[in-house]
Order: sequence, then structure tokens, then C-alpha cells
Amino acid sequence: MLALVTAGCSSSLTPDPPPAPDTDAARQVATQLADALEKKDLTPVAFAGTTGAQADTLFQPLVRGMGPVAPQVDVTTVEGTRATLAYRWTFPGVPRPWTYDTTVELVREDGGWRPTWSPSLVQPALDGAHRLSQHRLYPERGELLGEDGDPIVEKRSVVRIGIDKAHLAADRQEASATRLARLVDVDAKAYARLVARSGKEAFVPAIVFRESDPDRPSNRQVFKIPGALPVQDDAMLAPTRDFAAALVGRVGPATADVVKASDGAVTDGDEVGLSGLQKRYDEQLRGTPGVVVQLVATTSGPAGPSSSAPASPSPSTSPESKPATTFEVKAVAGKPLGTTLNVGLQKLAEKVLDRASGGASLVAVRPSTGTVLAAANNEDSDGQPVATAGQVQPGSTFKVVSALALLRAGLKPDSRVECPRTIKVGGRTYENYDDYPSAHLGRIDLRTAFAQSCNTAFIGQRGELGDADLASAAGSLGVGTDYDVGFPAYFGSVPTGGNANARAEAIFGQGKDQVSPLAMALVAASVEAGRTVLPTLIADQRPTSTAKPLTRAEAASLKSLMRGVVTQGSGRRLAGLGGPDVIAKTGTAEYGGKTPPKTHAWMIAAQGDLAVAVYVQDGESGSSSAGPLLEAFLRGAR
Repeated sequence: MLALVTAGCSSSLTPDPPPAPDTDAARQVATQLADALEKKDLTPVAFAGTTGAQADTLFQPLVRGMGPVAPQVDVTTVEGTRATLAYRWTFPGVPRPWTYDTTVELVREDGGWRPTWSPSLVQPALDGAHRLSQHRLYPERGELLGEDGDPIVEKRSVVRIGIDKAHLAADRQEASATRLARLVDVDAKAYARLVARSGKEAFVPAIVFRESDPDRPSNRQVFKIPGALPVQDDAMLAPTRDFAAALVGRVGPATADVVKASDGAVTDGDEVGLSGLQKRYDEQLRGTPGVVVQLVATTSGPAGPSSSAPASPSPSTSPESKPATTFEVKAVAGKPLGTTLNVGLQKLAEKVLDRASGGASLVAVRPSTGTVLAAANNEDSDGQPVATAGQVQPGSTFKVVSALALLRAGLKPDSRVECPRTIKVGGRTYENYDDYPSAHLGRIDLRTAFAQSCNTAFIGQRGELGDADLASAAGSLGVGTDYDVGFPAYFGSVPTGGNANARAEAIFGQGKDQVSPLAMALVAASVEAGRTVLPTLIADQRPTSTAKPLTRAEAASLKSLMRGVVTQGSGRRLAGLGGPDVIAKTGTAEYGGKTPPKTHAWMIAAQGDLAVAVYVQDGESGSSSAGPLLEAFLRGAR
């Protein structure tokens, strides 16, 4: 009996060992915690000895410095009263994730298993006196290079002018932002809103000027505005603001659409290519970002449910508070992009186009290689890549194509053709340009019809051509067939077949004929080179023609016709240029529904190893509007 009582007492005084957790129940609790950590919200989790809300209050300061990045957290093992959590932090565009394991203790409470809060379950080195902080490492953007490796887009000195909120009282920020916006001519309301939304100690740029920009306000003017600062910096820029702008493109902060389309490679704050070559080759030029994650001292005591430790010193006042790097991936600089643009010729082209009234474009190509040396548009082109990708009617410059088709049909430069004052086709009357010389009407040779640009003579020969002959000839001169050349390019469109009027209009560059200045530069280059020339701008993008080859004999005949334009036709202004013989063709294309119609003005030419096309959107004629620009370019290019 006593033995039984003693046994009973012994049983009631000795505590039972904690039961091993039910694996499924424990894993379920650990998985709930992992899900909450992924969402960076611990409020739904019931912790041992504290609530989820209290634990979340301690958790949030630890991860606030990680910004919008959230971890993937998986439960890998549950052994005894301990669960292992595997963390994987992935940073936008950074090739290597940050991975590590932590452990969480599980205790029995209120009939169930609950995790124990500890900073170390977030990251093993967290001790309550430190927090996590990450910052992105931005790579150097690759340079854009021109012919012979000359830098086009490279680091250049700039001045960023903005408001420094750290040194300006909150109640004065709107007024200063408004004054600064007016000084640098940006939207005052939009800039004031940007300043208001930015961090408490942020420097908020209003505008970036090249250091040498004559429009940049003086430092003295900026300093007169409370909180305004001019900050010296550098940025990847072309030699001038307008240098091949439509082709090269621009770089700027990633838009929401760019971030969304990047599939996680780009985030807010990244500088990306937004147009032109900068956009197409952004991945190569942008490089690869890196990241640094550090343990940074907190300004309060250890993070725990019942912490009563004294406050830790501020990081700025204690040598022990220096951040410790716990993870780092270095940024990898972008790779340069080589192009064939000639810096000197591009600047010359832009200077020449400044003389034009209205939109104007110029393309220069090297016939021997097809390399694009210049592709310029003036300010009136509204930033559009007209030089390489415009789609307009070529007018009589297209007679080079038509002449090739007629030569292939059996005509020769000396063949006789009729050049009447007017010609009627399908109920429509076509005529020559207003000041066509009457001395060259009637029965003339093809050479004269080409030099004087007799529309009616070419229309009269349309019956010599099959449905596809004009398009085939165009392809042999680099026009009308699409190729991927690595930059925005339009090679043109030439109709096949059609009714009598469509065929009549196509043969002298009207109707549905469409080209770009680049395409017409290729026409001149092909004739000069004696073979079909396609453009090369990017080193590893060299297209191969799929068209019927242009023969040397055909090119020689075309060259003699184009030389006649200079010696006796509308291109006489080029006859006085020294050096190799110049070949050329002018053109004027009517467009629109007004009476009289508006006209595009064209001139193409080649001299030695340089072929050029000039297009003026609203010009009077090829010889009077485009001619002076082309002449100035050829003279300056020597």
C-alpha cells in the first residue's frame, strides 16, 4: 500500500518530458510561419509568449532596409522541436540569389505548437542589435562607339540641379520647388509634387544640364533659391544633345512598362535605353547590376518580446556600428556597342540640315562597304527616325530604278523615246514639271529623258515592263526588300502589277512607291559600287542581298545616266566639285490633297566612296531645296 502511494506521489511530482512534436502538425505551423515571412507580415502567426502583431512590430525594422524585395522561404526539415527554414532572396537583374538557412524553435502552448520569436529566425547573424539593409550596385553603362572606335556615347560632365530636402524646412519645400522649376523651365506643379513625394532627406533633381550647356543657369542663380543645389556629376551622353538622336536613342529611368516587360531584370531606379540603339541593345549596354546586403546597427535595444536592454548607440556615433557586409554580388559593366557612324560626318550632316526650313534628313553611306556614316534629321523632324525609317514617295529619284528596269527590258541609254508635253493614261493626264525645258520635248534619247527628268517619257515606256520588273530592279538597288540590319530601317515598298494609272505613277516615283532616305542612299551607293549595296551600321549585322544582283555593266550604264544629270540636267550645281566625278539625280514628289499639292524634295548623289541622299519634307524642288544641302555636305566631307 505504501509502495503504491509512494509510486503515485513520485508520478505527480516528476514533470513529463515535452512530447515530440507531431511532424505534420509541426510542419504545418512552420509552413504558416514561412508563408508569413515571405509576405513580410507576421501578424497572422501565433507565437509562443507573444502575439503575431507584437512579433511583427519587432520584425518590420529588421527587414525594412530590404525595400520591396521579399524572400522565398521554405521549410526543409522538422526534427524534434526545431524546424529549418531555407531563405532565398532574389534581387531584380542580379544573377545570384542570397540563400541561407535559419532555425526556429517550436514549443507546446495552449494545446498546439507555436514558433518562438527570435531575430535569428530572419537571418542567423541578427542579434536584436542589427537590422538588414540592401542597396543596388549600378553597373557602368557600355559606351556607344563610332567608326574606328571613336566614342559617341561616353561619360560626360553634367550638372544636376534640384532641391536638397535634407537642408530645407518642410514648409518651404513647395515654394522652393516652384521657383526652381520656373528657373530651369520644367513643369512647376509636377516638380513640386515630385519633391513632396520624395524621401525626407532626398536630393530631387529637376533637370540635368551638360556642364557646357549655354542654357544652364549659373550657380549663383540656383543658390538664390533656398534648398536648391547644382550637383556635379557625369552621365553617358552623345557629343551634343541632337547627335544622331533619333538613331542613337536616349537613356532614362525605367518606366512602369519597361519594368513590367523585363521579367524581373529591371526595377524602379534603373537607367535603361528608351529608344533607338540604346533600347534595342539595352541588355548589352546596361550590364548586370549587383547588390550589397549589410548588417546595420539599430538605434534601439535587442528585438525581443521582453527586451529591456539599453538603447544601442547610433551608427553615426559608434565605431562598432560600421555596417558589416553579409552578402555581395558585384555589378558587371555593360559592353560597348560598335557602330559605323563617323562622328565628323554626322556633325557635318546636322550642321548642314540646320539650314533647311522644315523637316529635312540626310543619310551618307560608303559604297565600298555599305557602312552608314551619317544619319541625320533636323529639329523639325520632331525626333522621328526619318533618315533611316521614314516612308515617303521618292519622286524622280526613283527613275534610277525605272531606268534599270528599262535597261533590262532591252533599252539602252541612246535608245529613242517620246517625251510629249502631256500624256493621258486611264482617263488621267500626266505632265512634266512646270519649268521643263521645251527644247527637250519630242523624240529624245533615254539619256536626255533621264537627265532632264521627263515624266511623260518614262510613263510612255511602262508597257515595256512586266508586272514585277520595277520591284525586281528596285531590289537590285537595295530598295523594297526588308532586311534585319540591327537598327530601325525601312527599305521601301514598290508595287507590282496594278491598273494602268498605278503602273504609270510607280515608274516616276509617285503613287504607291515608298522609300526612306536610307533606301535612296543605297540606290546611289549601288550604282557607284557596281553591285547591290546593303547598309551596315552594327559590326555583326551584315545583311546579304536576296535580290537579283546588279551587274557591273548595268551599273556602268546607270552611272552614265546619273552623270548626265550633273553635266546637263538638274544637278549642274555639283559639276564644280573637285575630285572624282559626281553622279546624281533630283526628284520632287507631290503629296496631300491640296491644290496645288505640297511637295517633297529629293537629291541623291555619289562621289568616290561616298553616297548621299537628302530629303526635304516640304521643299520646292530637288535642285533648289535638297541640292544646296547635298552640295554643302559633299564640300564639307572632303
